[in-house]
Amino acid sequence: MTRIVIGVMGPGGSATPAQIETAYALGYAIASAGWVVLTGGRHVGVMDAACRGAQAAGGLTVGILPSTDGADMSSAVDIPILTGLGDARNGVNVLSSRVVVACGLGPGTAAEIALALKAQRPVILMAMPPNAIALWQSLATGPLAIADTVAAATDQIQRWLAPWPPLRPSSDRVFDRLG
Repeated sequence: MTRIVIGVMGPGGSATPAQIETAYALGYAIASAGWVVLTGGRHVGVMDAACRGAQAAGGLTVGILPSTDGADMSSAVDIPILTGLGDARNGVNVLSSRVVVACGLGPGTAAEIALALKAQRPVILMAMPPNAIALWQSLATGPLAIADTVAAATDQIQRWLAPWPPLRPSSDRVFDRLG
């Protein structure tokens, strides 16, 4: 049986303590639901925190790394995918995930959100500046939700996974604010 992979994207070295805390809790919740956590695999920020949270819950983690040697890999990555693709790995991150959760915002995360929207992957935004939320809402043509809590994010993931395939927005609007 195929395992469900949930991508957790977010800033690396520029992640805030709040984003790291949220990513850890998100990784824990995703793994507790029985889903696989996929990140960019590096040993910093949201990537590391989500993987550590997933491992704390006994879950499986996949890291799609930019390098060919894994020197920058989080110790909480169970399955490293060494791509040698640099930032081009963002497409692999998105297309390998059933749902993409963006926790915070940086240039790489913005690229992943844009790729997810273009590929019609469901996206959940967390810990995101209001002006960024407005931008993503204006660009979304597929499922997009804003979650203020980890519980709201995992509840939305569950709703989106229920009809797989195909995925549909959870309402008449393309986006929802979850609380």
